[in-house]
Amino acid sequence: MTADSDAAYRDSTVPTSRRIEDLLSRMTVEEKAAQLGSVSPSSGVADNAGEDEDGHELVEDGELNREVADELLGDGVGHLTRVGGEGSLPPEQAASVTNEIQEYLAEETRLGVPAIPHEECLSGYMGPEGTTFPQGIGMASTWDPDLMAAVTDTIGDQLEAIGTAHALSPVLDVARDLRWGRVEETFGEDPYLIAEMATAYVSGLQGDSPADGISATLKHFVGHGVGAGGKNRSSVDVSERTLREVHMFPFEAAIQEGDAEAVMNAYHDIDGVPCAKDEWLLTDVLRGEWDFDGHVVSDYFSVDFLKEEHGVAATQQEAAVSAVEAGIDVELPNTDCYEYLAEAVRDGDLAEETLDESVRRVLRAKFEKGLFDDPTVDVDAATDPYEDEAASGLAREAARDSLVVCKNEGDLLPLDDADSVAVVGPKADDKKGMLGDYAYAAHYPEEEYEFEADTPLAAIENRVDADVTYAQGCTATGTSTDKIGRAVEAAEDADVALAFVGARSAVDFSDVDAEKSEKPMVPTSGEGCDVTDLGLPGVQEQLVAQVEGTDTPVVVVLVSGKPHAIPEIDAGADAVVQAWLPGEEAGNAVVDVVFEGHDSGGHLPVSMPKSVGQLPVHYSRKPNTYSETYVYDDAQPVYPFGHGLSYAEFEYSDLDLSDVEVEPSGTFTASVTVENTADRDGSDVVQLYVSAENPDLARPVRELVGFERVDVDAGESTRVTFELGASQLAYHDRNADLAVEAGDYELQVGHSAEEIAETARLSVTDTKRVPRTSRRYFTETSLDRA
Repeated sequence: MTADSDAAYRDSTVPTSRRIEDLLSRMTVEEKAAQLGSVSPSSGVADNAGEDEDGHELVEDGELNREVADELLGDGVGHLTRVGGEGSLPPEQAASVTNEIQEYLAEETRLGVPAIPHEECLSGYMGPEGTTFPQGIGMASTWDPDLMAAVTDTIGDQLEAIGTAHALSPVLDVARDLRWGRVEETFGEDPYLIAEMATAYVSGLQGDSPADGISATLKHFVGHGVGAGGKNRSSVDVSERTLREVHMFPFEAAIQEGDAEAVMNAYHDIDGVPCAKDEWLLTDVLRGEWDFDGHVVSDYFSVDFLKEEHGVAATQQEAAVSAVEAGIDVELPNTDCYEYLAEAVRDGDLAEETLDESVRRVLRAKFEKGLFDDPTVDVDAATDPYEDEAASGLAREAARDSLVVCKNEGDLLPLDDADSVAVVGPKADDKKGMLGDYAYAAHYPEEEYEFEADTPLAAIENRVDADVTYAQGCTATGTSTDKIGRAVEAAEDADVALAFVGARSAVDFSDVDAEKSEKPMVPTSGEGCDVTDLGLPGVQEQLVAQVEGTDTPVVVVLVSGKPHAIPEIDAGADAVVQAWLPGEEAGNAVVDVVFEGHDSGGHLPVSMPKSVGQLPVHYSRKPNTYSETYVYDDAQPVYPFGHGLSYAEFEYSDLDLSDVEVEPSGTFTASVTVENTADRDGSDVVQLYVSAENPDLARPVRELVGFERVDVDAGESTRVTFELGASQLAYHDRNADLAVEAGDYELQVGHSAEEIAETARLSVTDTKRVPRTSRRYFTETSLDRA
């Protein structure tokens, strides 16, 4: 049924641009429009009576329904949505079904154009048997881009084995409103750290060339983390300067430095313009200013939301036209609105040239991925990357390095000599409670899925040579305090008590329900789980307070996707560990760090507030916001951005600049000595900040411009050198031009944003606009071991 086998678009020796134009010239309008659509395993058609859809889904019982395929795929399709993940198919079956769909498209459609299969992989492949790594906020706590790249390289191997070519990750949103449920998906509050981690994520996933790896999708473009009221999808109101310098910077850097191959729009509107129809955002900036040449996919249902949620389109056809004209190339997860694109062209509502531009971008991705040459995979080998012990080992390494020791009074940790241990709290023995919202086992809270993982309790019981007593004390949510007394008794009888508390993570779009307050395990973190209170949910604070009231030393381990406001808990605890959502190796990671003394080296990628009323509390506020206080409280967090303790002790000294003056287009270095003064080896994160002195516009009190994670042996030292470009000091001036301003700058090296150890002054000799061709995004680092 397919077209001429001698056609130029079928010849892999022909340049890609010519193959695209040859194929495009052969397409009908309907076939072009189909390339901008998508189908999922649950996509279906009703029977002739329209009364019963049972047995009419694209994938049924793990097999392709060819009658439905004839209906949905006859003209081809752009993307296949989560064949393995949504279809709940184990790897071998996911590979088989994907192959079957690709073979159908090759053999049963006129032009034989393959599809782009995509999956979710925020913390690992979100499907059966995928290795689950720490959630994004935990990976950011490692401050280790190389580890991030290794993780996504492993994720890519698992995706490739089942026929996936495209992934809907990473998240580059800047977490400034901590009420937002999706804080856990981010890399924190700082644009520079986010940009470094996101670019590493892209590098590991995409590999050395498009044909070798999985396309990464940068999301959500842009400003999704600062919605009104901290609510998901709500309106955003920021200045263009803030939008560019804070929220756009990670996207720009990941495109310019990481060659990211795809972008996803955000749900919200900015100043009244929904991102899904914002031509300035998706075309003028993304493609015009940044030269992005990949394709843009819609966030799920966001095209339809132009009609149903924003109310800026009267019909689905109108929504489709405005989205594709703005620059959204593919509608996901199904073709709801874009099915009207061909009709819009015939009606004169959409220029065919506009349709062609999006089709070109989608076809380019398919050609560059090698899908036209062979879109199928070896089904028999599909399970190999999922059975690789190295993946579990990497998950454990990432999990333990993501833990942040926030407090350690009297060097209580590590607990290597405790004879008896009380383990309390609702997060101690909850497998799903270790996972982020985009982990397969936790994604939807009402669905059951068994997976292999040790909880902290199980790992402690299996590996720690001590008497272990467990008492849950309370549930994660709910109001019952009946079991707290048992937990207090367990703590009183032990040498040390560990309280595992936090929030359950999942995706939850249910309506407000007054009865939720009584339920024991309501998600209060994750997509659709926005909150008005940053305290621990339920009665967990009562549990911890009563356990802290005993004479037993208490270690509080926070297992949650967001920073909680816990000033009283922190004051009463002997040690505090922020574990985030460590993934499937959570239990082993906790034992490695808390009991066996692995020095995690983790540092906070987001500030931990005293209360929700302090927000915003990020470290890089402008001076007046940073310094103004409240009647009963100050404006500083419990723990600042960048904070993290080591089991060793580190001292910084001899900060030295290569030059005290630099031209606006020049480069310079800043070097500092890091000495481990302890009698044990340790890990630390050396952080470099800059503060402008007397700038023309009010600027943040300080901004991160570089960092390096170092391992230093006991009694040894290393010299860390940062190489920067003066363009990294630039900001958008009164004319909205990116420019380096003449004047003095203070370079600061610190253990955190609030613990600055060494400073040095640098002068920029002149003011100059930064041309796009010479902008520098990242600081290079090098180590010289003493």
